[in-house]
Amino acid sequence: MKPYPLQCKPEFKERVWGGRALEQFGLELPEGKIGEGWMIGDHPNGTTTVANGELAGMGLDQIREQYGSEFFGSKGFSEKNGRFPLLIKLLDCQDDLSVQVHPNDHYERLPQGELGKTEMWYILDAKPGAKIIYGLKDGVTREQLAEAIEQNRILDCLNEVTAEAGDSFYIPAGTVHALGAGVLVAEIQQNSDSTYRLYDYDRLGLDGKPRELHIEDSLNVIAYENSGATYMKTNLNASGEWLTLARSPFFVTEKGRVEGNWPLQTSPESFVIHIICEGTGSIRWADGELNVKPGECYLLPANLGSYSLEGSMTVLRSYLP
Repeated sequence: MKPYPLQCKPEFKERVWGGRALEQFGLELPEGKIGEGWMIGDHPNGTTTVANGELAGMGLDQIREQYGSEFFGSKGFSEKNGRFPLLIKLLDCQDDLSVQVHPNDHYERLPQGELGKTEMWYILDAKPGAKIIYGLKDGVTREQLAEAIEQNRILDCLNEVTAEAGDSFYIPAGTVHALGAGVLVAEIQQNSDSTYRLYDYDRLGLDGKPRELHIEDSLNVIAYENSGATYMKTNLNASGEWLTLARSPFFVTEKGRVEGNWPLQTSPESFVIHIICEGTGSIRWADGELNVKPGECYLLPANLGSYSLEGSMTVLRSYLP
C-alpha cells in the first residue's frame, strides 16, 4: 500500500471545564461540554480511527500492528508498551482546569503499561487576560506545599502567567500547571492519560460529586527544584523556516509559516504530525494532494518521503527526536 497523510476521526471527551468552541473547526461534537478532542491517539482510553483514504475505518492500533515501523518509523513506538508514542489533542477551556501534575515514566505507582506525561501547549486562541498556572514559586518545598494544601491556600504557592494566542508552553513531567478559562489549545504529549489533581476549586464533576484529588501522588512526582519548564512567544520572522517550540526526549515540536510552496521530507526514523493553526493550503506528495484547514491534524507516515506544504498558513510540526 502506498503511504499517504492520515487524518483521524477525533475521540471527544466531555469535561466539566469544556464547551463547544471546537465546532469552529468544522468538527461535529456530541452533546455536552466537550473539553478535549483526541485528534491522533492510540490509548486504551481513546484510539482514533483513520477517516480518509485506503485505510479509512482502521484504528491507529490496527495500523501499528499491520504496518509497524514502515509507517511509524524505527523510533515510532513506546519502548514501555509498544504503542504509538504520542497523543495529539485540541482543548477548549471554557472554565479553569484543575491544578495538576503528571508523573514521569518511572513513577512506581503508574498503572501497568501507562506512560508518564511530558507535554507542550500551543495557544491557538485566548480571551483577553486569560491566565495559565505554570510552576511553583521559587523555593517552595514539599513540606511548604503540603501545608498550603492543608490550609486551602495552594494558589499562594503557584506562578500565574498571562496567555496570548501564539504562546508556547513546554511542560515536562513534574511541572505543576493548569490551563485557565478562555484558551483554545493544541497539545502534543506522551501517549498517557495520567493526571494527578492537587486542587479543583471545590468543584463538582459531571456526575454532581466532588472530583477526586490525588495529593500524595502529586507531592511524590512534583519536581521541586527545576522541572525544565519553559515558555516563549513564537513570532516568525520569515516563511519556510522552523522555530523550535519544544525539544524533549519524547518529541520535538516546531512552528513554521507557509507562503507558496515548501518542499519537505519524512525520514525512516519517525512519522511527522502536522497541526494546521491558521490559514489554508494543501499537503502534496507523490501520489496525491489534500486540502487542509485550521484545526486539522495529519499523521504523515515515515515512508512517505518527499512532500510539500502549499498555500498561506501557519503549521506545527512534531516528530520523534
